[in-house]
Amino acid sequence: MGWDDARARVALRQIFDAAVDAADPRKVLAAHLPDKPTGRCIVIGAGKSAAVMAAALETAWPDVALSGAVVTRYGHAVPTRRIEVIEAAHPVPDTNSERGARRLLELVHGLTPDDLVLALISGGGSALLALPAPGLSLADKQAVNRALLASGATITEMNTVRKHLSAIKGGRLAAAAAPARVVTLAISDVPGDDPAVIASGPTVPDPTSFADARALIARYNIQLPPHVAARLAQDADEAPKPGSLPAADFRMIATPAMALRRAGETAVSLGLAPLILGDALEGESREMGTMMAGIARSVRDHALPLHAPAVLLSGGETTVSIGAGPAGRGGRNTEFLLGLAIALAGTPCIWAAAGDTDGIDGTEDAAGAIIAPDTLARAAAAGLDPRAVLTAHDSYGLFDAIGDLIRTGPTLTNVNDIRAVLIA
Repeated sequence: MGWDDARARVALRQIFDAAVDAADPRKVLAAHLPDKPTGRCIVIGAGKSAAVMAAALETAWPDVALSGAVVTRYGHAVPTRRIEVIEAAHPVPDTNSERGARRLLELVHGLTPDDLVLALISGGGSALLALPAPGLSLADKQAVNRALLASGATITEMNTVRKHLSAIKGGRLAAAAAPARVVTLAISDVPGDDPAVIASGPTVPDPTSFADARALIARYNIQLPPHVAARLAQDADEAPKPGSLPAADFRMIATPAMALRRAGETAVSLGLAPLILGDALEGESREMGTMMAGIARSVRDHALPLHAPAVLLSGGETTVSIGAGPAGRGGRNTEFLLGLAIALAGTPCIWAAAGDTDGIDGTEDAAGAIIAPDTLARAAAAGLDPRAVLTAHDSYGLFDAIGDLIRTGPTLTNVNDIRAVLIA
């Protein structure tokens, strides 16, 4: 059976959904739990998956006296029986982000060596745990967060800055829990799965410095509120450094690589040869689209680096540099796809899907979108100029107009972006 538009679209959606399913905490968390504690078990957590992770823990340990609280994004709460769920804002923190961070610090105060702290950490935790460092306000942190999001900085770079403005990130939460044992169960949404970067590493020593944060602020020409500038001007750093805390027990329960492997297995079952290009691709979204178009054409025209029918799979987190001008609606996945479609210029037999596994591309209500050989033609028929749309960062608007957005709703997990380019 040959490949047509309908078959390609169904296959791409199946591949994306399989990747998301591979990171479902309800299916993967139990296998990574430590031995049950002899003392108290305090549960803390932050991230888009924190509530569903807490629910999965309650199911796995019905006979353990669990207590604690987790902070998740608005709309990402699920019912729990013993663990409190606090909802807060993402990607820019709000007062609940500050309240949630204070609550977690209260919960780990006064513990003993017999107590176990289970930290449930996932992407989004940086915004959801926003306790300002001494001398700073929530408004200061909000201003810096907005500037970082618009700058084009990578998630690793953004979290380097965030840790130096925080009273809970960069290992400070683990330090507050001493002498209790801290075990972190994490879902990675960062390239390279660095524990110190996921949610800005609240339970992991911070290897970065104030000098690192200052260099990033200078590189991206970010204008800082006066109190933030004064804090970053100092050279001392009170965050725990490597070697200053007990050896971290940090367990990855889901990662982009795991999701990509599941996506590849699904592709094989659909009659496609998968090529996983990497789980940590970074760079400007539209430029990544141009690069991926070149690889897809090579597969189609020269059977290099593999024969069609095939699918190119990749993960990671690209960036969108907004600049000073007004920006439309869109996210890094729809911007990647529009860049890819423009570079392909209607090349036959190539389709693609890209989406954020949390179900939210940027701040919109879609995970991502799908492109086809006729994407540009349908956009033009709708009165849209794809290049002008790309310049205005309004990719969401284009894909919404032609009906090609992928809407999943909150998936309650987050292993970053999944991109699939199908060549028939």
